[in-house]
Amino acid sequence: MARVTQFVVSGLLAATLANGQSFDGTSRSEDAFSYIQPKDTTILGPYGHSPAVLPSPNATGSGDWQKAYAKAQQFVAKLTIDEKADMVTGQPGPCVGNIVAIPRLEFPGLCLQDGPLSIRVADYASVFAAGVTVASTWDRSLLYERGYAMGKEFKAKGAHIALSPVAGPLGRSAYAGRNWEGFAADPYLTGVAMEETIRGHQDAGVQATAKHFIGNEQETQRNPTYDTNGTVTDVIQEALSSNIDDRTMHELYLWPFANAVRAQAASFMCAYQRLNGSYACENSKALNGLLKEELGFQGYVMSDWGGTHSGVASIEGGLDMNMPGGLGPYGTIPEAGSFFGKNVTYAVNNGTVDESRVDDMIIRIMTPYYWLGQDKDYPKIDPSSADLNTFSPRSTWLREFNLTGERSRDVRGNHAKLIRKLAAEATVLLKNEKQVLPLKAPKNIAIFGNDAGENTMGAVNQATFEFGNLASGGGSGTGRFTYLVSPLEAIKTRAKEDNALVQYFLNNTQIATENVTDLWVPTTPDVCLVFLKTWAEEGADRESLTVDYNGNEVVASVAKSCNNTVVITHSSGINILPFANHPNVTAILAAHYPGQEAGNSIVDVLYGDINPSGHLPYTIAKNTSDYNAPPTTGVSTNGPDDWQSWFDEKLEIDYRYFDAQNISVQYEFGFGLSYTTFGLSDLTAEPVTDSISSIPEEQPVQPGGNPALWETIYNVTVSVTNSGDVEGGAVPQLYVTFPDSTPQGTPPKQLRGFEKVSLAPGESRTVGFELMRRDLSYWDIVSQKWVIPEGEFVLRVGFSSRDLKEVAKITPVRA
Repeated sequence: MARVTQFVVSGLLAATLANGQSFDGTSRSEDAFSYIQPKDTTILGPYGHSPAVLPSPNATGSGDWQKAYAKAQQFVAKLTIDEKADMVTGQPGPCVGNIVAIPRLEFPGLCLQDGPLSIRVADYASVFAAGVTVASTWDRSLLYERGYAMGKEFKAKGAHIALSPVAGPLGRSAYAGRNWEGFAADPYLTGVAMEETIRGHQDAGVQATAKHFIGNEQETQRNPTYDTNGTVTDVIQEALSSNIDDRTMHELYLWPFANAVRAQAASFMCAYQRLNGSYACENSKALNGLLKEELGFQGYVMSDWGGTHSGVASIEGGLDMNMPGGLGPYGTIPEAGSFFGKNVTYAVNNGTVDESRVDDMIIRIMTPYYWLGQDKDYPKIDPSSADLNTFSPRSTWLREFNLTGERSRDVRGNHAKLIRKLAAEATVLLKNEKQVLPLKAPKNIAIFGNDAGENTMGAVNQATFEFGNLASGGGSGTGRFTYLVSPLEAIKTRAKEDNALVQYFLNNTQIATENVTDLWVPTTPDVCLVFLKTWAEEGADRESLTVDYNGNEVVASVAKSCNNTVVITHSSGINILPFANHPNVTAILAAHYPGQEAGNSIVDVLYGDINPSGHLPYTIAKNTSDYNAPPTTGVSTNGPDDWQSWFDEKLEIDYRYFDAQNISVQYEFGFGLSYTTFGLSDLTAEPVTDSISSIPEEQPVQPGGNPALWETIYNVTVSVTNSGDVEGGAVPQLYVTFPDSTPQGTPPKQLRGFEKVSLAPGESRTVGFELMRRDLSYWDIVSQKWVIPEGEFVLRVGFSSRDLKEVAKITPVRA
């Protein structure tokens, strides 16, 4: 096997292959992810190695950003070199991330705040439903409305930049600890969710941050292991390397981020882990080559907190802003200094870094600031944020911050109504035997499970909180609840209308080990409602796919005596449901993490005020062992680079894998029941033009890449009918099977369209799907282009990935 030897020239990697071939850090390779690994290591396979793509491209202000770009250039021209260093380096302050003010230029600085479901470091702010929850609505308008409402709250609290939304993790592994922060285990659905959320955030005036770029598909070993002496220089083992081949990168993991660039996201956050051997925040192929060149990204790249592991190499590799400024990983050693900061000044002054590169970093940072009008009458930072910010408390601040704004301002508006509606419409009805739901004014209700009642431990969820409703996961993506409506509270309130008896038993250990219904419930309840929960958080992957706190045993105990047991799960995502076929378990609902109106939203569904229309954004298997691509949880050797995760499943994740391997499942991707029934008919597909070339026309790159990829080439329509007797929301889904001429490894079918439509009983409506060139293309690793393959495509439309009722075939006519 060949070996690679590295040496350093002005802080940049240069390498020579064993056969004499070399690159010096200035050439561009067309082979996206199969060149060499920038380490002294053995070449291990056909991928796992990133080429250098240098220098980092300058922004051009393309898209709608020309005027803002000109203002940013004028701003940068007035800066001293020390001020330039401040502009690209975070410092401790009142927000989770802070760029300090430059008073002489009347620049107030920048406030960056978590996160993807709430402005976390704040009081009197709403806690919205999680990404996995809103994805379950399959509703473009609700995705936008949530993004807009969140953006209004961030802005009203004085945050310029929202660290939201999430497309990484995408959902490669069912165990990944942060899947709930993202949307779906599918690039198309996640791409739509990213685009709608970003447009919502930015229409409200706050900058959106697409994260975590890229390959951030597990939490285990996401950061290096350091020597116990606590210094960041003594690395025992480097962070895990996500090794992804070129085609998989484009068709899966890069796909939703392309939507984010097309939506003109202000910023991207690079990930913690390594990518094909190089840290994601200094991987020039990913940041310069894919993001800034191929996708035409005009904004700035910030590091995840502590995700910067070099100075010059990161700057040249495409990183524009170092957050939070210290050297250590998130939450550790923030006082240790910075790879940027004064080092930027030194590097420019000694010629190691060209000042024009630093200028471009700041132009990228300031262009969206001007584009969104944040230089005019923007709200000041709420001082209460500083009091709640445990990451950089006041004792760590190196600069003074002018916190003169109104303290503890209430920014929630009427968002509770939206949160309640969204969470109800996101609820996925998995089982409903004999139409036991909606409830019909039951007089005797028994409630079971530690997820049903009040949180007894505080305003922010923690893994150790045994008792209380779970409405959000943990880590930087969580929210601080001003209030949380528990299911028990909401059911008791609703039951009063029917003068019903409500009994409740919240100790899971007791329920699982005793026959509670026989011992304590003298009369068999009309319905037994069992509330289960599953915790997930940043920094750790899930150890199991079962519900927490003996949840399966709780269901078995209740269902033994109650022949109308309804199970509701509040979970980060995938749970194996061994009770799914229990004859006394009559209904199952997956409510995920619904936010502050959790109880009200589930009551709206249980009683039929809202007809559930949620659909799964992932697959629920019959057995844990049926899932592929588990996290890499350990290595048997102690070499510094031994943490490697080979994405050998390539395009086969979630339903793509189950389809390719012909594995039966419990509930398939896209599945969801309703209180009514729907039919489909008259599927048609018409080309937009007389002929279609296999390769897109070369056009100047705009945000999102070559504009030709986003052009509609087929219009697909289908008639949807509500064949039941109540109003409901249908979600017809379009899946495409590619021709046999497509390269090996192409999934049997792929989601390429969906639309949610509300229908009255007996009503029919025609729904349209626009198939873009990208939707019918695969990434050709030889030509480095998107290619429409020769032959016949099969289009299928249905209500899940395995309930496909209508079929049409198309064969594009070649130009």
